[in-house]
Amino acid sequence: MLNILLLQTTQEATEVLTEAQPVEKTLSIIELISSGGVAGQVIIAVLFLMLVGAIYIYFERLFAIKAASKVDSNFMNQIKDHVSHGKTDAAQILCAQVNTPVSRLIGKGISRIGKPLADINTAIENAGRLEVYGLEKNVSILATISGAAPMIGFLGTVIGMILSIFEIANSGGQIDIKLLADGLYTAMTTTVAGLIVGIVAYMAYNHLVVKTDKVVYQMEANSLEFLDHLNEPI
Repeated sequence: MLNILLLQTTQEATEVLTEAQPVEKTLSIIELISSGGVAGQVIIAVLFLMLVGAIYIYFERLFAIKAASKVDSNFMNQIKDHVSHGKTDAAQILCAQVNTPVSRLIGKGISRIGKPLADINTAIENAGRLEVYGLEKNVSILATISGAAPMIGFLGTVIGMILSIFEIANSGGQIDIKLLADGLYTAMTTTVAGLIVGIVAYMAYNHLVVKTDKVVYQMEANSLEFLDHLNEPI
């Protein structure tokens, strides 16, 4: 009888301890977004679209810039050889076959051979501006996203705080923790999302700027080499 009482007491104590242990609560990203209310979900959706656009622009421009930077190391030697022997048509064909920003600049200069060197230089500079504009296509959108995304996130923060204050003001002394938490979720999730999108776009923008500068330097170096060759005494 005593053993049975001890066994029952042990079981009851075990059940009490089990019930007293706190249950760990986890919160997934989807639950976090859904807990932020309609305002938070709309802002998160806008930020998501901005992130997708930024990633698309980054990779599209990255591949385009990489393709533009590929120039055969023997290209300028062939051009100078053709020009030295008066084979401007062959030089033009070579530029058309290579079809890169550098080759298009050189091709523009070759088409002006016979005119003053200043005119050739001006033609190359004008063509260079067009090439740089093409390389920087849509890159400014990344800069806009990097600045606008955190601001949109902060807008969600303000909306969330307004919702929380509204609930406190209309609680009548009894605050509904769930409704108050919804406003705080809106405030925090949109801020984090806006900062993430802004950081990604900012890093992508700066990386593309560095890559573009390298191509611009490559164009300038080859253009100067071409003009120096034209300026050499025959």
